[in-house]
Amino acid sequence: MPEARKLQRHRGSAGFIVVAVLWILSGFATLALIYSAYLGDSAISLSVNDDKIAAEAAISAGVELTAYRLLATGQDRPTRGVFDMRLAGANVAVDFVSESARIDLNAAPKDLLSGLFAVLGSRAQDAEQYADRVIGWRTPPKAGAQDAEGPFYRAVGLSYLPRGAPFAHASELWLVAGLPPALVERAMPFVTVFSGRADVDVADAAPEVIAALPPGQSRPAIPSGGPNAGGQSPSAASAESPPRPAGTQGGGAFRMQVHVAFDNGRSASSEIVILLDGEDEPYHVLAWRDEAPK
Repeated sequence: MPEARKLQRHRGSAGFIVVAVLWILSGFATLALIYSAYLGDSAISLSVNDDKIAAEAAISAGVELTAYRLLATGQDRPTRGVFDMRLAGANVAVDFVSESARIDLNAAPKDLLSGLFAVLGSRAQDAEQYADRVIGWRTPPKAGAQDAEGPFYRAVGLSYLPRGAPFAHASELWLVAGLPPALVERAMPFVTVFSGRADVDVADAAPEVIAALPPGQSRPAIPSGGPNAGGQSPSAASAESPPRPAGTQGGGAFRMQVHVAFDNGRSASSEIVILLDGEDEPYHVLAWRDEAPK
């Protein structure tokens, strides 16, 4: 009997050890799976980060090359153009145009602003009121004069007042009281704060901007088949065009769209505004917006 009891205790201990070992092995297997998943996620993360770094470098190269192309031509620089290049396993495409092709929110007169709002679908009377709101936002209040804009903002329940100074960015148009959000969204591709001009560059302006011009202001002659007939790129068309008439001179600010397409299928895009002929640097970046990577 004592021997049988010892044998049972031995078997029980062995069974306990086996169960414990199995638990340990199961734990190691779980850790191995977690570690494997971590390595996989890390590899994907590193790949995405590598693409992000490469995209930033490629976009910066596009900006640098655009600035060089514009500065190298001196006073005869083009007001728009397109080009592409191959860089480190990616195709980089650049499309640039003078910011003078847009309506400057800080400099445009009322009739040009109201013309844009009318072209974008507003009734004439409403378009004039919206233009007044834009001018009211950018105009400093006069000492001793009655403030007409502040009470309007309070009356519509806003917790802020108009800036009373130039627009710092075109996106401030969203803050102007009384403008329908849908109208602001439609207007954003046609406005800027970087032109500094009361008029627009009619040779490069979008059709909506051309249509917004007050009566009597010069409009460009558009060739049969559209402004880019014959399949020419904007840069090629401008290179062969006659001297630009008054009112079509470009400024020092340029907006560019840079698109990077990698060989692995990923892509990235950015919209950048630069100002040429800076005092300390050949150019300064005025605005930079990255689109969601794909």
